[in-house]
Amino acid sequence: MSKLAIVSEFWDFLKERKKWWLAPIVIFLVLLGALIIFTEGSAVAPFIYTLF
Repeated sequence: MSKLAIVSEFWDFLKERKKWWLAPIVIFLVLLGALIIFTEGSAVAPFIYTLF
């Protein structure tokens, strides 16, 4: 199963079940994960980890 299929399936789930409150949670978790991954090897990493 491709990553695009998972996103499409999640979108269909949100439309069908009317669970729109899940979208901000998922978006926040994806952005938080991307922030941790992209700052992992940089000089900014010690400052990011102090926020949590």
